[in-house]
Amino acid sequence: MIILITGGAGYVGSHIALEMLDAGHEVVVADNLSTGLLSLVPEGAKLETADVRDRDRMSSIMSAHGIDTVVHCAGSTVVPDSVRYPLDYYDNNVGGSLGLLHAMQDAGVRRVLFSSTAAVYAVKDSNPIGEDGTLAPASPYGASKLMVERIIQDMAAAGRVEFIILRYFNVAGADEQGRSGQSTPKATHLIKIAAEVALAKRETLEIYGTDWPTPDGTGVRDFIHVNDLARAHRLAAEALATGAGNRIYNCGYGHGYSVREVVQAVEQITQRRLPTQTAPRRPGDLAAVVADSAALQENLGWTPRHDDLKEILRHALAWEERI
Repeated sequence: MIILITGGAGYVGSHIALEMLDAGHEVVVADNLSTGLLSLVPEGAKLETADVRDRDRMSSIMSAHGIDTVVHCAGSTVVPDSVRYPLDYYDNNVGGSLGLLHAMQDAGVRRVLFSSTAAVYAVKDSNPIGEDGTLAPASPYGASKLMVERIIQDMAAAGRVEFIILRYFNVAGADEQGRSGQSTPKATHLIKIAAEVALAKRETLEIYGTDWPTPDGTGVRDFIHVNDLARAHRLAAEALATGAGNRIYNCGYGHGYSVREVVQAVEQITQRRLPTQTAPRRPGDLAAVVADSAALQENLGWTPRHDDLKEILRHALAWEERI
């Protein structure tokens, strides 16, 4: 396959690019480098500096490279920021996706994998959450992703595209070979921040809310290793090429860890105390979010290879030391 990865110079996109290249597929990365980094574009991938909202440019890229599958990762992803700046999120996530989908039609490309999120689900749904869970996003970020899901499904119903939508839970860790990792300045990912604090790159780790309805009062998340997530994308792209499309899959492990449990695990690995301070809950945050990923495993043959919190943390810490 010849695969275009939007946002392929970012955290998740660069790992997907590595996975696709390792499997022998050709990869073209399209990224405007607003948050992506040139250093994360893997050797062997072709880079096109472009914004997905530029319909003509994206169509030209697809035609020039003979793209047959698009993996759409580009977008804004910080929940609290989306609450503060909703128009920016709808413009980038929904507007950018519309530009890309128009470009796909112009270039005659039919297959698309869309990076969605567990933030599309209702706040009070029981865990683990299946793909048939109630859809009621608590943030503009989640709402923008759900809007794009609907647009893609409507296009599929009209016979314009074939799709697989992957709803990410909490992506963490770094490539086990040390080729890529979370490098975003001022990142908001818990495990990235914990690694920075452990290595004295930040002074403290803030715990947002200690009164959540969870066993220890802090938020619980289903952390999926970024390499396992990347492999889910490869399997989805290969399934899509055989006609097994128009499906939605959760990407997670089916169990979660609280913020305090992550802090304790980092302390056990590093053998030193992690400075923390408590802060109020952030708008748009949820108490607990855990995936039911049975469909992904049964239909795509995906099995977790890194379902171990301490392994995820060790890979994150190794990457943080490297950079």
